[in-house]
Amino acid sequence: MKIGIIGAGNIGGNLTRRLTALGHDVSVANSRGPHTLRELADETGATPVRAEEAARGVEIAVVTVPLKAVPDLPSGLFDEAAEGLVVIDTGNYYPRRRDGRIPGIEDEGLTESRWTERQIGHPVVKAFNGTYAQDLLDRHRPAGDPERMALPVAGDDEAAKRTVRDLIEELGFDTVDAGGIDDSWRQQPGTPVYGLRAGVDAVTRALAEASPERPEEFRG
Repeated sequence: MKIGIIGAGNIGGNLTRRLTALGHDVSVANSRGPHTLRELADETGATPVRAEEAARGVEIAVVTVPLKAVPDLPSGLFDEAAEGLVVIDTGNYYPRRRDGRIPGIEDEGLTESRWTERQIGHPVVKAFNGTYAQDLLDRHRPAGDPERMALPVAGDDEAAKRTVRDLIEELGFDTVDAGGIDDSWRQQPGTPVYGLRAGVDAVTRALAEASPERPEEFRG
């Protein structure tokens, strides 16, 4: 598939490494320009592009930037994407540590991914937000392996969610359907599933045990 990765931090960089290794055609962009991605491109064979070009013609776009940077993404970012584009949101809200207070999340009670949808003007599927970046490189396992981890996936479009789940399973992880985007608080920071390295049964239990009350350290 043609995949565009917007953000080349820990998650974005390691997804670039894994997805190119699996044979996907990957473009990668960051806020500083393609010239700063030459080393990653040489390592992986990915194509470094400007942020404005990252979603051009792609079937899957991964938005993996700090939440505070989402409103600064180029306008019309997805206008030239392939029909049926699926957008993966890996973002997390860290008001005290990084992002500052975001009124839509704090005052309107929006989930982080619903807020992101409103900023970018496109539905998203929430995935990888509670995954350690290094685990993408080190902890993938073949299907049926007893140590294979499961990742929660939330989204409103069942077809888009299936596409993301298939991709994650190709990467070497099981998946658990975490519901729609309005349910995605179950996998936000501070919940039992966030950062959990476990299989399908434990991830399913952790999602069920989540509380909608945001922990104090994750409130702005």
